[in-house]
Amino acid sequence: MSTHTRTSRLTVPQLVAMKGRQKIVSLTAYSSAIAQVIDPLVDFILVGDSTAMVGYGRPSTLGMRLDETIAHTRAVVDSTRLACVIADMPFGSYQESHEQAFRNCAQVLASTGCDALKLEANQALASTVEFLVARGIPIMAHIGLMPQFVNAMGGYKAQGLSPDSAAALRADAQANLHAGAFSLLLEGVAEPVARAITQASDKPTIGIGASPACDGQVLVTEDLLGLGGDHVPRFVKQYADVGQVIREACARYADEVRDGAFPALHHCYGA
Repeated sequence: MSTHTRTSRLTVPQLVAMKGRQKIVSLTAYSSAIAQVIDPLVDFILVGDSTAMVGYGRPSTLGMRLDETIAHTRAVVDSTRLACVIADMPFGSYQESHEQAFRNCAQVLASTGCDALKLEANQALASTVEFLVARGIPIMAHIGLMPQFVNAMGGYKAQGLSPDSAAALRADAQANLHAGAFSLLLEGVAEPVARAITQASDKPTIGIGASPACDGQVLVTEDLLGLGGDHVPRFVKQYADVGQVIREACARYADEVRDGAFPALHHCYGA
């Protein structure tokens, strides 16, 4: 089992310094139970707006609320001591104005104790990234396939497959880096484009359905464990079928309750 040797929480500057030295490992978490398990194994934990789907059963990430983001991020921060914790800002919490973005981002940071925030940011939102960074809020910029833009994009489609799309992605990356983002998350980006962006960037890139050349990788933990439902993205590698383990354990429990085998006397008090 691969664990790191840190004795304190990884900071944003330490995460940035890993570029070119060591691959960055990340997984998502929205609960104390998962966060505690992955804390010694990853460099940063992403409290993703994917919680709307894997935690609440909603059809997309668009339904994630700010109060839910705060509650889940606080649970992850309180349950960990080693991994850097980065929270996704939910749809509608930062797009209206620079002032709205700062107010909501400051609330998440102050209420949760997380280390940084992630925004889905194309060129048009790079000025928001710059506004936040100038006020002391570390921002990871998410480009490429942006789930919060799913309606505008017409679905979950890989980006950068055409020359125009590739050029737009490179421009998004450059704009966000110029704005002061400490990292770029590249989702669903054509491999050659992700590789080129990584090579051109002095800040770490984190891939999810992008390229092995990225400085790090992130996956939704439920997808990795086989708990992601019927539709599994192409970029996911399933490392275990935890869903089957859960089904078998719960089926045994149900059978034993119905048969009167559980609880036995040694599970009882004063027997």
